[in-house]
Amino acid sequence: MNLTERRKAATQLEIARAAAALFAERGSDGTTAEAIAERAGVSLRTFYRYFRTKQDSVAPLLAFGAGSWQDLLAAAPRDLSLPDALEQAAVSALAVRDDADVESFEWTRGLLRAAAGDPALLAVWASVNQESEQRLVPLLAERAGDADDLRVRLAAAAATTAIRVAVEAWAAGDAPADGAGSPAELVVRCMRELTAGLGR
Repeated sequence: MNLTERRKAATQLEIARAAAALFAERGSDGTTAEAIAERAGVSLRTFYRYFRTKQDSVAPLLAFGAGSWQDLLAAAPRDLSLPDALEQAAVSALAVRDDADVESFEWTRGLLRAAAGDPALLAVWASVNQESEQRLVPLLAERAGDADDLRVRLAAAAATTAIRVAVEAWAAGDAPADGAGSPAELVVRCMRELTAGLGR
């Protein structure tokens, strides 16, 4: 990625963070493209250079989270079984390390609650999860060795679904971002339920 591409990605992520914060604070109806641009410190023209709608603007932030856990999976020790590697990467990705992580989770909670009443925002969430699943397939195929394509695709679908359901279940409740009922705790149960057939 060259300097121009890095700057573009950084601007998109900054806009996405501003959008997520506003959706969390004001809901979908109370959030406008103008308000997102102002919060991000960019012009409305710049906003529309990168995003078609206010809903689209959260996609880079959601995709960044998905990419982070896939990076952790890629770095997992090779002697771990596939289910264990998936679980450890997911738990690490959803762990709370500092106040910034807590804030990010609260944005996610507000964003998913806003999405419940906004089909376009819900479609962005679904699209990011679908793209994450597709990117996971070659990563799992490389780790799984001689596993057949169907098994790899099922593993990718199960892992992606486990994280999605864990985060959605947490967002629907009032549990803190860390500890009992947190995304990191819920994802263990989801991963174990959905990857049970993969063997350990």
